[in-house]
Amino acid sequence: MGVTKSALFSTTQNELAAYARVLAHPARIAIIQFLLKSETCCNTTLVGDLGLAQATISQHLKELKNVGIIQGTVEGVSVNYCINPEKWNEIKAMFTELFKGFNPPNCSIC
Repeated sequence: MGVTKSALFSTTQNELAAYARVLAHPARIAIIQFLLKSETCCNTTLVGDLGLAQATISQHLKELKNVGIIQGTVEGVSVNYCINPEKWNEIKAMFTELFKGFNPPNCSIC
């Protein structure tokens, strides 16, 4: 496998790719959707609602937290997670800007 040459790309391109990689798993999308609806939760709630093992949920939460999409606070022996609103709005703006760049071509094969 070749080495990724991230230096060839802009900071924005590298950031978008990192966010896309993290969002590219259905379990992570399910976690995000759950957090968007509930506004907060703890790991054990996710285990019951998503039907995945605690270790699996924890790994996905770690990936989401590493890029800043979610944040967590320790309360006793559990951790409560929620969407990080600043990061969420930043990512939303980046993807919106990317999608706004599409102008459908005026050709018969498209």
